[in-house]
This record gives sequence, structure tokens and C-alpha cells, in this order.
Amino acid sequence: MTDRFSPPRLHLLGDAALLCELPAPATLAQQQHIWALAALAQDWSGVGEVLPGMNNLTLTFDPAAVDLDALTAQVHAAWPKLSARSIEGRRIEIPVAYGGEHGPDLGDVAAHTGLTPAEVVRRHSAGEYVVYLLGFLPGFAFMGGLAPELATPRRAEPRTAVPARSVGIGGEQTGIYPLASPGGWQLIGRTSLEMFDPKAESPTLLRPGDRVRFVVESVQT
Repeated sequence: MTDRFSPPRLHLLGDAALLCELPAPATLAQQQHIWALAALAQDWSGVGEVLPGMNNLTLTFDPAAVDLDALTAQVHAAWPKLSARSIEGRRIEIPVAYGGEHGPDLGDVAAHTGLTPAEVVRRHSAGEYVVYLLGFLPGFAFMGGLAPELATPRRAEPRTAVPARSVGIGGEQTGIYPLASPGGWQLIGRTSLEMFDPKAESPTLLRPGDRVRFVVESVQT
């Protein structure tokens, strides 16, 4: 496991993007250092887009304005001096109808974990989750904080259509599908809240750094 003095691995993507990658597993402390590096790098000469990901950061740059060796040297020089940057996120409660037609994979998650469906719901709703990043779909929040005993592999055969607002577990993470789409996460419930509204001033309900609690609205087992 890395600490803040262990520099990220650097990989060139094409000829104008640098990937800064930390080793797994993704943790809140590592993600906070990614955010801190992103905040610093956005002011560097020659750097264009700054794109935080899960345990990684991609920096696009203008090769005519900054030399690759100079950019990598900046990353290595900055990393040991970073302080964990905690984004001032909001606390948001998400109501969830667990199981039944809303969460058809709740029984499968229970079977995999050796817990009862009711206990899966209890433990899932007892956690506090942190939004690491948005990706995959507009407004899809990848969240850390899932209890280790609830970790469940993705479905062997992904669904061609997951209903919008479905709450799922994928490996060691939990998340909410903002839109109907194909997907392979284990579906354990569904929320009534809209996660993405392109017409809203702030189109996505969740943002990186937000702290999320799932509130049990109903349970069908």
C-alpha cells in the first residue's frame, strides 16, 4: 500500500497526455492525494485538462509548451510535498427501495457473502460512502466505503438494460446508475431520486467528495 511519499507510476498516453497511477486498492487517503495533485497541476505551464480518476490522474499537455521530462519531474517533485486534500463535499441521503423488482440481485449478493438479504441491506445502509469520481455515464458516482464483507463480483453476464436509478454493487464499490444502460453490477435496490438532469443548473446530483448515506425506504426479500 502506498503512502504519500511513494510517487505514482507515470505512463505516457499518446503523445500529449500523462497518466499518474497509484497501485490498488483505491483508498480515500490515496484519492485525496490525487485531488491534491490535480489542484496543483491545473496551474502548471503547458498543462491542459486535469482529469482525476479512480486512483489515477491524467494530465493532458502541449508538447510544444512543456517537455515530457520536465512534466514528469514536476510530478515527482510535487508528490512528497502534498497534503491530503479533502474536497468540501456535502452530506446527501439517498432513499432506496431494496430487493424485489427494484433489486433483483439482492439474493445473489446475500448468497455470495453468506449473509441474509436483510443483513445485506442493514450493512449497506449503515455505511458512509465518499464519491471518488464521476464517470462511465453522466452522473455515475464511483463511491468508496463499501463494507468489505459486502464486496461481490460483477455479474458473469451483464444486463443489456439496467433501469435508471438502480443501486448496485460492483466488486468493492457501490454506485447508482443515473440512466438506463447496459451494466454488470449486482442490483440491490433503486432510488426515487434523479441522479442526472441535463436541464438543471447542476446536472449531476452527486459530486466528487460528497458523503453519501443510503436510507432504507422499503425492503422486499
